[in-house]
Amino acid sequence: MENLKTYYSIGEVAEMFQVNVSLIRYWSNTFKQIQPHTNKKGNRLFTPKDLETLKLVYHLVKEKGMTLKGAQLKLKEQYQGEDPNIEVISRLLKIKEQLVDLREQLDKKDSNDQNTTDN
Repeated sequence: MENLKTYYSIGEVAEMFQVNVSLIRYWSNTFKQIQPHTNKKGNRLFTPKDLETLKLVYHLVKEKGMTLKGAQLKLKEQYQGEDPNIEVISRLLKIKEQLVDLREQLDKKDSNDQNTTDN
């Protein structure tokens, strides 16, 4: 089972999505559904719920190519009546990550096998 933290720093969140910190900051200002807490220093701290919302924003904007306005409207619709697809999207994104990792491992193995047969 995953070890869920209570709060994630903006750097950790940016690393999870492999985007710049500035993009996470921008999204947290643009989408009112993302409400990070701030500590005494003013650093944003994201909850697991914020991460779920960010996953959806990432999917809509980066993967489906929606505009920010379109993504805002979609989120507004979904938060009025929780969309069951969020969980499905999350699971599919995890599967996609695993498949990409597997493909990279296979590519490395193929590359190593070719190097040993060339020698």
